[in-house]
Amino acid sequence: MFKYEHKSSPLISTEKFYKRLRDNFLLALAIIMLSLLIGIGGYMFFAELPFADALLNASMILGGMGPVDILKSNTAKYFASFYALYSGITLITTIGILFAPMVHRIMHRFHLETEEEEEDESQK
Repeated sequence: MFKYEHKSSPLISTEKFYKRLRDNFLLALAIIMLSLLIGIGGYMFFAELPFADALLNASMILGGMGPVDILKSNTAKYFASFYALYSGITLITTIGILFAPMVHRIMHRFHLETEEEEEDESQK
């Protein structure tokens, strides 16, 4: 699904590149939405928060800001701890998924330019 071309392959067309960007964006969005649902469910179940408060806490932790409500039970605190760790990894992973096509294209183009320069020098 997300296979990138080899460095010796030609650069893909702009249309295929935009499709790759869209696909990576949709994957990142799905990961964020699933993670948000896990957080909402956990806060509603373990901390017994209403939906709006659970959404706020899950969104704040997933975005790297931190919790809003004070958690009273140890179970809720354990959930929040694990969810915060999971959210940090998810944030880094999602950023990687979003930027991967752009970084790959830049690196691929740089490699192609380097090969062309090497060929020009060897012909001289």
